[in-house]
Amino acid sequence: MGIFKELESNVRGYCRHFDVIFKRAKNAELFDVDGNRYIDFLGGAGTLNYGHNNDKIKPALIDYINEDGVTHGLDMHTVAKEAFIRSFDEIILQPREMSYRFQFVGPTGTNAVEAALKLARKVTGRQHIVSFTNGFHGATMGAATVSANPKWTAASNMPQTGVTFMPYDRFHEEDWDSLAYLESMLADGSSGLEKPAAVIVECIQGEGGLNAARGEWLKELNRICAENDILLIVDDIQAGCGRSGWFFSFEKFGIKPDLITLSKSLSAYGLPMAIVLIGEGLDVWSPGEHTGTFRGNNHAFVTAKRALELYWQDDAFQQETRRKAQILHDRFAAIVDRYPDQLQHRGRGMMQGIAFMEQRELAAEVSKKAFEEKLIIETSGSDDHVVKFLAPLTIEDEVLNEGLDILDQAFAKVLD
Repeated sequence: MGIFKELESNVRGYCRHFDVIFKRAKNAELFDVDGNRYIDFLGGAGTLNYGHNNDKIKPALIDYINEDGVTHGLDMHTVAKEAFIRSFDEIILQPREMSYRFQFVGPTGTNAVEAALKLARKVTGRQHIVSFTNGFHGATMGAATVSANPKWTAASNMPQTGVTFMPYDRFHEEDWDSLAYLESMLADGSSGLEKPAAVIVECIQGEGGLNAARGEWLKELNRICAENDILLIVDDIQAGCGRSGWFFSFEKFGIKPDLITLSKSLSAYGLPMAIVLIGEGLDVWSPGEHTGTFRGNNHAFVTAKRALELYWQDDAFQQETRRKAQILHDRFAAIVDRYPDQLQHRGRGMMQGIAFMEQRELAAEVSKKAFEEKLIIETSGSDDHVVKFLAPLTIEDEVLNEGLDILDQAFAKVLD
């Protein structure tokens, strides 16, 4: 471990909790240099929905490399890009009656958020953005500005200007109408809320603690934005690509955002890739106005296209994901039922977790106890108080249940 502690920056994070050297990975399992096997409930923080080194996707990438396919092409036209755009449009967008243009941005989710915010301001001519409590949208300057938790914003040492945070669904009491509050603020010229260019929202807040917005809340938000000429940006970077049980986390509720940001599992193989889907009439960019050297990862285009063909031609994969999500729900509910005064069940689909309501520091203890038994699972939330499940959607039932058994025992060790 010496080389990492001596030469790698203090900024490193995950490795401090899982302090071994990993060598090999397959689907939902990792293996360290000593051959120890670990079950992976972290899944690259939502980047590995299709698992590590997926055997059905890998050959397409190997073939492309062996044929000397273009690796780096800036934003030039390539065979790989054409195939991805065509497949995504035909397999994902058209069946959902969605029409969007593709903007390829720098390779991470925060790059997509930066571009979406910049475009919203250009389209509307307005500066202000509305974001939500507990939201997280990235760690670069613009994306951090619309992120709520100070642990993501303090490092910039800059004020969070140009943004107003509104209460997310059920941030206060269960029946308190946070969107009625937003609408009244928009309607009153002396409320102090400048009319925003856009509202940015996660349908399921990943880093914010697995808060899942209700369908009726999201529909109401969509209505308010439409009636007030405000663009709706859905950040689907972590909750998208099937994690919720649908390809998009919002599609179950029938809303059509103006801008959608996607990254993480979009490439389907852990390769860096991010896009902004731009609604009709909103693509007002001038050529080269928003640029970046790595805004066209052709290897990622190849693996993303292959995953679309394998998993999204019909609804079989979605149904399988929802079936596993029910297993997860039932197992988590059983843990919470044992400690109803201390724990709360959070999330939706294959993006669920268990929150500590009082002794919040105990979530880290659960993660630690789980890792001692070779299960990798992280925490999230405003105080890192939510034990967060993000295993690959392709995880085998026996591995899923084995990991859940370990997690069940970790809770028992901490709370009994």
